[in-house]
Amino acid sequence: MINFNGTLLEREAKVFGIENRGFKYGDGLFETIKVENGKVQFVEDHYFRLMASMRMIRMEIPMTFTLDFIESEIMRAVEENQLSDARVRFSVYRVAGGLYSPESNEIEYIVEANELTTAVVSEYEVDIFKDFYVYSGLLSTIKSTNKLTNVLAATYASENELDNCILINEQKKVVEFTNGNLFLVKGNEIITPSLTDGCIKGIIRKKLLENSKIIEGYSIVEGSISPFDLQKADELFMTNAIIGVQPISKYRKKSFGTEVSEKLYEKLGTLV
Repeated sequence: MINFNGTLLEREAKVFGIENRGFKYGDGLFETIKVENGKVQFVEDHYFRLMASMRMIRMEIPMTFTLDFIESEIMRAVEENQLSDARVRFSVYRVAGGLYSPESNEIEYIVEANELTTAVVSEYEVDIFKDFYVYSGLLSTIKSTNKLTNVLAATYASENELDNCILINEQKKVVEFTNGNLFLVKGNEIITPSLTDGCIKGIIRKKLLENSKIIEGYSIVEGSISPFDLQKADELFMTNAIIGVQPISKYRKKSFGTEVSEKLYEKLGTLV
C-alpha cells in the first residue's frame, strides 16, 4: 500500500499520468526516512529539510503540512504495510500543468514504505566517477528527483564490481557518494565536503556537525577535499539516514581502517 495525498491505495494503483511534472521535468523532491521499532528517526530534521527545499524551489507548502501531519502520514503507510522497521520515501512534486513554467505551484505527495533490509557491510570498495559532475551550488544540496548523475555513477559501480562511487564537482573537488555523504579521517580531524562544493544536506551529516566532539580526541569539520586527499586519509566512511555509518575498506589501491567509523556508528543512537 502507498499513501497518495492522504488516501491509501494499492501499490499498483495509477496515481499520476503523462503530464506529471516529476516525470517530465524532475520537478519534485523526496526524503528517504528510516522507521525503526515503530518510530520515525530524525523526523524533525527531515521535516525542516523538506520545508526548506520546497521554499527554495518555490513550491506552495500546504497549511496542513505540519510536523505532526508529516509524521502521521509516514506512519499510516508503515502501519498499513504491517511494518515495524521500514525504509520510507516521502515524495512531493508540483501538480501537472505547464511546460518549464508551471501553471501552479501546488503540490501532491506520495509516501512509500518498504521493509528495511539495508545493513552495514564489512568489505566496501569505492572509486571516483569521472564521466559527469555534480555542479557546486545550493541547488545540488537538495534531494530533488533529478538524480541522473547518481544513476549513472551507480551503474558504473555495478559494471566495475564496486560497492559505490564518489562524485566530484566541476572543480574536481570531492562531493559525496551516490547515496550518502562522505567523511574523511586524517589525524584528529573528521572532514566532510562543504555545502558550497555541492553535497546534499544529509541528515546524519548535519547531526554529526552539530555534535562535532562526539568522538573524544576528534573534531568534525567541513572543508574542501581533493581526490588526492582520499589517498592520504586514515579512514573514509559514508553516512545516510538508512545505513547510518558505512565504513569504506578500499579506495583504488588504498585500504582503510574502521576504528573511528565504528565508534560513530555506535554513538548514532544518542543523536536521535
